[in-house]
Amino acid sequence: MRVLKFGGSSVGTAEYIEKVVKIIQSASEKDSCAVVLSAMQGTTDSLIETGKLAENGDENFRVKIKEIEDKHFEAVRNLLPVQAKNGILSFVKKQINELENICEGVFLLRELSPRTLDRITSFGEILSTKIVSAKLDSSGIENVWKDSRELIKTNSNFTKAEVDFAKTDQLIKNFFAGQIQNLKSKIQNPVILPGFIASDANGITTTLGRGGSDYTGAILAAALDAEVLEIWTDVSGMMTADPRIVRNIKQIPRITYREAMELSHFGAKVIYPPTIQPVLRQNIPILIKNTFAPEDSGTFIEAETSCENEIIRGITSIDKIAILSLEGAGMVGIPGFSKRLFDALSRAKINVILITQSSSEHSICVGIEEKFGEAAKQIVDAEFEYEIAVGKIEPLSVEDRLSILALVGDNMRNHTGVSGKMFSALGAQGVNIRAIAQGSSERNISAVIESADVKKAVNTLHEEFFSDNKRQINLYIVGVGTVGKKLLAQLDQQKDFLSEQMNLNVRVVGLANSKNIAFDEHGIDLSEPPTIAGGLTDDSKNVSENLADLIIEKNLRNSIFVDVTASADVVEVYPKLLKKSVSLIACNKIAASSEYENYRKLKDLAREYNANFLFETNVGAGLPIINTLNDLTRSGDKITRIEAVLSGTLNFAFNNYDGSRSFSSVVKQAQTEGYTEPDPRLDLSGTDVARKILILAREAGFKLEMSDIENAGFLPESCLMGSVEDFYNEMEKHENYFRELLENAKNKGLSLKYIASFAGGKASVGLQSIDSKHNFANLSGKDNAVLFYTNRYADLPLVVKGAGAGADVTAAGVFADIIRAARI
Repeated sequence: MRVLKFGGSSVGTAEYIEKVVKIIQSASEKDSCAVVLSAMQGTTDSLIETGKLAENGDENFRVKIKEIEDKHFEAVRNLLPVQAKNGILSFVKKQINELENICEGVFLLRELSPRTLDRITSFGEILSTKIVSAKLDSSGIENVWKDSRELIKTNSNFTKAEVDFAKTDQLIKNFFAGQIQNLKSKIQNPVILPGFIASDANGITTTLGRGGSDYTGAILAAALDAEVLEIWTDVSGMMTADPRIVRNIKQIPRITYREAMELSHFGAKVIYPPTIQPVLRQNIPILIKNTFAPEDSGTFIEAETSCENEIIRGITSIDKIAILSLEGAGMVGIPGFSKRLFDALSRAKINVILITQSSSEHSICVGIEEKFGEAAKQIVDAEFEYEIAVGKIEPLSVEDRLSILALVGDNMRNHTGVSGKMFSALGAQGVNIRAIAQGSSERNISAVIESADVKKAVNTLHEEFFSDNKRQINLYIVGVGTVGKKLLAQLDQQKDFLSEQMNLNVRVVGLANSKNIAFDEHGIDLSEPPTIAGGLTDDSKNVSENLADLIIEKNLRNSIFVDVTASADVVEVYPKLLKKSVSLIACNKIAASSEYENYRKLKDLAREYNANFLFETNVGAGLPIINTLNDLTRSGDKITRIEAVLSGTLNFAFNNYDGSRSFSSVVKQAQTEGYTEPDPRLDLSGTDVARKILILAREAGFKLEMSDIENAGFLPESCLMGSVEDFYNEMEKHENYFRELLENAKNKGLSLKYIASFAGGKASVGLQSIDSKHNFANLSGKDNAVLFYTNRYADLPLVVKGAGAGADVTAAGVFADIIRAARI
């Protein structure tokens, strides 16, 4: 014997009922079957609404009844041939008339008792089962329709009736024994029964409460000692997480009753724990199947499973939770406080979902449904009125907009480090834990978090415990100029390599230019130049503020903000993002070269909120200069001196300026080839080099400001005035001055290099004439070089040398920082 239960989604339309009929037909050919059906999807809610409207004197209850009638008439017309329609249409009409009569009474009396509500809601299952039975008949599948109210007996606690199992089991056994005796075959015709409904000792209709149809199926399965209880729904079994939250979920093939109940208690909607008690007591397995994909294997729920290699079975959550905190020094060592708290909540019929208490006995914390928060405060404060008045305890604290996150698995008790892994993963994403609870069975670890963090938290834990070791990285890139475009091209080119070789799924979810933002949570297509249109910005804020607000609102895990601009406005949002544990990759030098206190604050925020603040490309484009410096200091070495050529622009200019053409034209070539800052005066004035040596000195552990850098500029003052165009015009006017600098060096057998130096806590930048034996004499093109003199490298410096400018290498440096941040 098999018991099949179909939920409301499975019988929601005529099309879906066709699928149900095929499943019943297939099952009944192999074994005797009892089939339990819910009401058509949405019908029970509509019936409750109808009763409420009538009670409130709202004549629209008649409109709702007409909608219910039309829905069932449509199903009959679409399912049955002409000759089979009349009888069932007549039955539906009779039931609707009865429903209308009851509601008219409610309307006149303005009273809807629990008993009457049970009668009203019973029509849904009666109608759906009669229609399915008629469809089976018209398809040549003999079946028996049986009113569950004649088999399942309860007390008179309407809307949540309790089953009298002794009477119920006997009635079920007698009925099905009679069915078998009337058949020559050992396989009886399928019996169709409405779920959810029952009756009391007087034959008055009752209902079994939430999950009532599942309960009906379990009661039948237990009474008949069924081989299996099959629950057919709209998902292919239980999943490792909610598919509405996590994209790459996995089906759970086998799970224990205990694990299934834990997952269901904490939000998994496939089963309702109290309803499966009858089959649990008799070790009857439950098979969760998908009506719309019957070939899928589903989830097998049993007493014990053989999947010992799986530590975690699933992750789930409950939203709309409030945390009640009762605390005070007067609680310490005094028995009875917990009892009084729970008694008070019990009297108010408030269910406690989670409990946690500090070992100091100074406080106790419980989780309840958010909607009961105000009522809980009133009754608990009244219970402890005296203790609050004399200052022994504080008034009850109620905190809402919270959720419970639960990690479930029988095998957790056999493995150490699960909770550590869970909380470390959440902490890395900036998810704050408000309360923790773990049962003595070690089957469940629960944490209370802010509801806004649920999606990120569940995805983070699913990635940690169920993924194929791949991390999902969500990039927000601001700045899509020359370097930005190169970066996007490199990301697109390397996406397969990153996935296959580094287990990183890197997707760009947000792009911004100076005016607009583009966003796609599933990743922006980089195979074509992306379009950044309007619509995502608030005109009262600049684009960087809008993008920061979007990042915080979306709250995606492993979010990285990439600044490929030279904008001070973008830097303003850095603290806001770091406080949300969003990592920063800055090609923009403004932050790291700003006032020391601001630089230090950003570094401290990154450390405090477990985020990365990386800016390798601030010095030397893609060269690993800052990373090398950090490796030296972290390993205990001390920087004593730094000598560096840090401007690819200036090195290119002086390497290519030979007097055959103007110095201005050489600089313009450097700008055209993408070596200069957007404003070349930052390079030529030495400001950019000063920023770079300042950043290196700070990373070496020295507290310097920009004003501490001695800058021996070589540009005439007039070249620094006006626009960029004015800058080039002024340089042309001063060509003789630049030629004189060149000739003076040549006449002495020297060459010109713009060199940055740091020693003894002081830094300087300036144009120097160097001989052929100098470390920088052979630097060609746009190359940069840095010499690190340290305690370990006292005589021969550690040298980092290579191309220090250009969109490709700068983009590559940003890319390297992204990978570094993604893997930390």
